[in-house]
Amino acid sequence: MTIEPRGLRNNNPGNLNFAHQTGAVLEYGVAHPRFACFQTMDDGVEALCQQLRLYFQRHINTVAGIICKWAPPTENYTSAYSAYVAQQMAVDPNLVLQGTPAQAARLALAIIHLENGKQPFTYAHVLAAAEKVWGHTA
Repeated sequence: MTIEPRGLRNNNPGNLNFAHQTGAVLEYGVAHPRFACFQTMDDGVEALCQQLRLYFQRHINTVAGIICKWAPPTENYTSAYSAYVAQQMAVDPNLVLQGTPAQAARLALAIIHLENGKQPFTYAHVLAAAEKVWGHTA
């Protein structure tokens, strides 16, 4: 039997910490719960996109800056994480991003892949979630 990665089991493909997000509960069934658990996978993808939107609103707008917040160096090898995400987006980690739904979708896809070791979503699926969160199309 194959056990899905924690992020997918929690319908939280970005492994967002639980922060009382709309519709989320604290994960259960683990020794040290800390991540949000969403009712549906779409809810989890939208929450990931919402967090990216908040970063852009706070002028955290480079891959390096976003990943430093997302996966802090106290818990992760942040420079390698940033390099991977930037490579997947074909941008320099320190490039100032415009904060569009399209960029958020590309960021989210790279984060999802790194957090879960696989990619269960298409660009179109994640872009639709980002557009919903941003309230407009790319």
